[in-house]
Order: sequence, then C-alpha cells, then structure tokens
Amino acid sequence: MAIEDNPRTREQYGQELKRRREAAGLTQEELSQRVVMSRTHIAHIEAGRRRPDIEDARRLDRELGTDGFFVRFLPTLDGRQVAEHFAEAMEFESQATIIKEYAPSLVPGILQTQRYAYAVLNSGYPRNNDEQRDKLLVTRLERARILDSFDSPEFYALLSEAVLRQVVGGPDVMCEQLRHII
Repeated sequence: MAIEDNPRTREQYGQELKRRREAAGLTQEELSQRVVMSRTHIAHIEAGRRRPDIEDARRLDRELGTDGFFVRFLPTLDGRQVAEHFAEAMEFESQATIIKEYAPSLVPGILQTQRYAYAVLNSGYPRNNDEQRDKLLVTRLERARILDSFDSPEFYALLSEAVLRQVVGGPDVMCEQLRHII
C-alpha cells in the first residue's frame, strides 16, 4: 500500500533507498547508470526532495532486488489525479515560501472557485468524462487550500485584463470568481 506524499515520508523513502543502495555496494553514480536516472535525481530522492515516478521505482526495485518495495511504498497523492506535467510543480509548490504566477487567459487554478473550475474543466477537448472531471476538480480545489493556513506561501498573480473580462461559466460564475479574487 502506498503512503501519503509529504516531506517526512519522502525523507524516509529516501533513507531506505540510500540504505539499500549502500547494502548493494553501489554509489549513486553506479546506480544511476544501471537504472537510467541521473545521479542528481537519485541524490534528490535520497534527500527527500523529490518523489520518484512509478517507472523510476520499478527500475530501482529491479536493480536492487527489493521485490516491489519501492513501488509499494511510493508516496502518492492520495488518489488525486494530477496531470503528469504538473506533479513536480505541485511538489515544489508545497515547499514554496512565495508563489508567483502569470495568467494570460484564465484565473490561475489556485484562485479558482468551484463553479469557475468546473466550467474550465468542462470546456476542453477531448472532453473529460464526469469521473475524470470530478477528480480534477477535487485536486484543483485541494491545491487551493495551500493558501488557507497561517504559514501559507505568499501568492502573487499577474492577471491579463482578458482574464477579468472573459466570461467563463456565465455572469453569475464570473461575479463569484471576481469576488473571490478580491
């Protein structure tokens, strides 16, 4: 069973990787060549700064003979669906002290209301099915919770005028969204 993704579990995962690598008598460089990963990526995983993807974990298991250990205990995002290209950004965002974003056409996801996000996620092509859309919606709204805590990062957004004037989801949705930004 996979564990929740947070800095402490990534650190424990990294310590276990280091222990098993050293037990196999391998340096980070030797392991990197065998599993087709950069040495710095392995160093980041061992330090708990990065979470390996599923293919990385499979190659580590195969090379270190760990019988699926690294796949089974791969930190997950609790079943939340995150676009592959965004997973690393979300990880860095959780560690950030300042987040700056430029939005030329839509309100940034971290500032979107539920109704606005629903309209955005319902408008793409190919269209998401209801289950995919709902998972993405939950993820987007959960992501916004990073700004709710006392120690949340500072957030700056530079919005194009088009973001404020383009109606997404209808006038009521836009009114709610603009009030939320204010």
